[in-house]
Amino acid sequence: MPRLTLRREVWPIRGSFTISRGSKTEAAVVVVELNSAAHRGRGECVPYGRYGESVDSVIAQIEAARDRLEAGMNREALLTAMPAGAARNAVDCALWDLEAKSSGKPAWARAGLDQPRAVTTAYTLSLDTPEKMGAAAREHAHRPLLKLKLAGAGDLERVAAVRAGAPRSELIVDANEGWTAENYIAFAPELARLGVVLIEQPLPAGRDDGLMGVARPVPVCADEACHDSATIAGLKGKYDVVNIKLDKTGGLTEALAMKAAAEAAGFGVMVGCMVGSSLSMAPAMLVAQGARFVDLDAPLLLDRDRQPGLRYEGSTVYPPLPALWG
Repeated sequence: MPRLTLRREVWPIRGSFTISRGSKTEAAVVVVELNSAAHRGRGECVPYGRYGESVDSVIAQIEAARDRLEAGMNREALLTAMPAGAARNAVDCALWDLEAKSSGKPAWARAGLDQPRAVTTAYTLSLDTPEKMGAAAREHAHRPLLKLKLAGAGDLERVAAVRAGAPRSELIVDANEGWTAENYIAFAPELARLGVVLIEQPLPAGRDDGLMGVARPVPVCADEACHDSATIAGLKGKYDVVNIKLDKTGGLTEALAMKAAAEAAGFGVMVGCMVGSSLSMAPAMLVAQGARFVDLDAPLLLDRDRQPGLRYEGSTVYPPLPALWG
């Protein structure tokens, strides 16, 4: 039976990371290790205050499941033993890793998937003044896909500055629930003119009925409004794309199920992340295969990454080596 080890870690962010809800200079994560006699499985999660999570609360959740985990609880039982969220994500991904290491069969094969390939990730520009976001865009104009953090007032000026700085890049804008319905109606046609290809979570989750039935000059993506498969039905008529993050779904197991359910319901798929190390990103690479939008750039935003980490060449990210995960 596996032995559970928990560890809290802090990873410095290069500069700061700013969205409509505030700024941070470090990424606080929880690492789960499940150790058998001969093998170790690891998973990482990023507790998110927006969902009522903290490092302490996540550790407490996992500790509450310690006896069942060390008695051999499997991934299927985990789905009902713990709620969707960061804590279950770290445990689920550690179980996948331990299964892969113990069987000698990679996680992608155990999931019945094709061998993963490299994907192109978005690169995120933090919320700032138009001038500073334009300067950041010029620095990263070589990247094929940029994601802009927005907040409401002044957003069209921010996007115009980024477009001027990176004229050939595709642009995603992410308001992180920071707009009103009136903002969306006013901004969307102008964003289409500026070449934006996706608008992510413009309105607050739970108060997004203002998206129902309005014009869609740019596809709209649900992030804070969608967590797992059970939330998909409520997105119809409001959103065109869903952002799947393992810290929301509670792990790779549910993320793969959610991707299948979203595609069956006619939604496009984006695969995103919280700000964590390569260990957080690695399982999401399996979900990212074939997704229209991939946003797994968090290690690029850190001052340093876990070693070994994922290999990034510009905006191309390669599947994890077994020494990292899976």
